[in-house]
Amino acid sequence: MSRHDKLTEAIKKEVSCILHDEIKDPRLGFVTITKVELTPNYRYAKVFFSVLGQEQDYKKTKEALDSALGFIRRLIAQRIRLRFAPEISFKEDKSSEYSFRIEEILEEIKKKDATKKSKRIHKKK
Repeated sequence: MSRHDKLTEAIKKEVSCILHDEIKDPRLGFVTITKVELTPNYRYAKVFFSVLGQEQDYKKTKEALDSALGFIRRLIAQRIRLRFAPEISFKEDKSSEYSFRIEEILEEIKKKDATKKSKRIHKKK
């Protein structure tokens, strides 16, 4: 595992811990850190998050994350030894919702196929 990958994972872990244990903002929903993208010079980090809920829950959580940005960055600087603490930006990750919707569509298709097969079997008899 390269240094870049280790730092990416360390930032992901620390941000998750900070959100879970240290931030007590009521706007913060059930948030999961899904991925971190770190620039090669370690100066900027995009932290992708997912929220269980609707669009308004995403907006409230994004506001809470943005307001806690300085606090999160300071804690990361204390916990991870780097020359410079990376500038952090939070981005929504809706891939889990997208995959859930695809799964729903596939289930609907399976049900339609099953009813078509049962109709064909009944016609043959």
